[in-house]
Amino acid sequence: MIPYKHEPFTDFTVEENKQAMIEAIEKVNSYLGQDYPLIIGGERVMTENKLRSFNPSNREETIGHVSQATQEHAERAMAVAKETFETWRSANPAMRADILFRAAAIIRRRKHEFSALLIKEAGKPWNEADADTAECIDFLEFYAREMLRLKDGVKVESRPGEYNRYDYIPLGVGVVISPWNFPLAIMAGTTVAPLVTGNTVLLKPSSNTSVVAYKFMEVLEEAGMPKGVVNYIPGSSRDIGDFIVDHVDTRFISFTGSRDVGVHIYERAAKVHEGQLNLKRVIAEMGGKDTIVVDAEADLELAAESIVKSAFGFSGQKCSACSRAIVLEEVYDEVVAKVKEKAEKLTVGNPETNEHFMGPVIDDKSLNKIKEYIEIGKQEGKLLVGGTTDEAVGNFVHPTVFVDVKHDDRIMQEEIFGPVVGIAKAKDFTEAIKFANDTDYGLTGAVITNNREHLEQARRDFHVGNLYFNRGCTGAIVGYQPFGGFKMSGTDSKAGGPDYLVLHMQGKTTSEML
Repeated sequence: MIPYKHEPFTDFTVEENKQAMIEAIEKVNSYLGQDYPLIIGGERVMTENKLRSFNPSNREETIGHVSQATQEHAERAMAVAKETFETWRSANPAMRADILFRAAAIIRRRKHEFSALLIKEAGKPWNEADADTAECIDFLEFYAREMLRLKDGVKVESRPGEYNRYDYIPLGVGVVISPWNFPLAIMAGTTVAPLVTGNTVLLKPSSNTSVVAYKFMEVLEEAGMPKGVVNYIPGSSRDIGDFIVDHVDTRFISFTGSRDVGVHIYERAAKVHEGQLNLKRVIAEMGGKDTIVVDAEADLELAAESIVKSAFGFSGQKCSACSRAIVLEEVYDEVVAKVKEKAEKLTVGNPETNEHFMGPVIDDKSLNKIKEYIEIGKQEGKLLVGGTTDEAVGNFVHPTVFVDVKHDDRIMQEEIFGPVVGIAKAKDFTEAIKFANDTDYGLTGAVITNNREHLEQARRDFHVGNLYFNRGCTGAIVGYQPFGGFKMSGTDSKAGGPDYLVLHMQGKTTSEML
């Protein structure tokens, strides 16, 4: 097998690539405003109730009108998925993998078109959209290869006169509830992992980015996915969320989103309903409050660059974003000055022209939440940079930095999911790690230092699922840095890692006397 390599990012300083993206944006513009149906058992189902998906950079621009599923549609999708599972579970794993390989090839050919749609529907800057599309390709190819590795099970011992096997078999019908912040990569990864392992899926994408998910469904169909394997049922969580989580035929739930919703799903999934034959499995990634620690022996230019890029990339709308920095007191003032200088140079605006580092936040709800936390930050510390918004046309928040805060202030403890970072002091490295760990979350973190003993101390004591040294705390690559966190960041499911597909299967031992 050819060694796995992740999909390269596009260099948009190359004129040919720049023009290709401009043409892709024009193509997406040509089909804005269309109506999109549900897909149940391969059948298109248009509903009267549709949700308008809009461009967060320009709220007047409609991306599409997406049909909304009711409980009746969800019940129908569940019945289809349950029936389809009986044949799909027995399909050749290599054939299932081939669907993913072909889907990756299709998306690679249409890479800029998908990125352009991410720019439009999710408000992603060019580089962030390109990375999202590349990660989608990575998930498809990595999970296909992983299925080929796992398809014959794992070796177990046999005694004289017996032959033992340990095989993996699929679970059943899974519910995938995907987020808006990585509307292609995470949505695709959490959908194809159960697909390639022989499960069937009810896909409920985020209401903010349902058109991206629909276009991905078209790719799976073109790649040869049989009808009924993945059923596309966008709809409000209020209408169908609890219904599909509670359903007796739901075998597992794969969720990416907020802590509150994740905990709610976990609680409901634990309840056994009449007629339910299995305990439901929950695969959850629920956010973070991620810290970059800077010690006195750090490259301070690197430290400031890492804080700024990790805090403000995609307007801080990443569960891995740096929203808190803990800096040793002897270098605190210098780091703060460098962060201020770099943050003030960032520009904010419509990402379509590729002229700005930051685009919008996703919607009014996010905008208002961020504004509330900015006011909290003003009470708790000193506003160093930003703290303002531009709401005339889109949902724009300027990069915001608070300093002289305490590590346990609200601005340093609660997930904001926007371009806001707080910086606090620590007297020594041990205290810095203690402060870094003192949150409910444990997703990502970073340590900037040239002190090897401090790096090893952090490797041992910094309690996060993804820890980075001398770089920012965002940007995990599929197959290179398996991604998932501790504590209230989720179930440490490690997407893009060697254990991930196994979460969608169960082990079966067979023993034959010879």
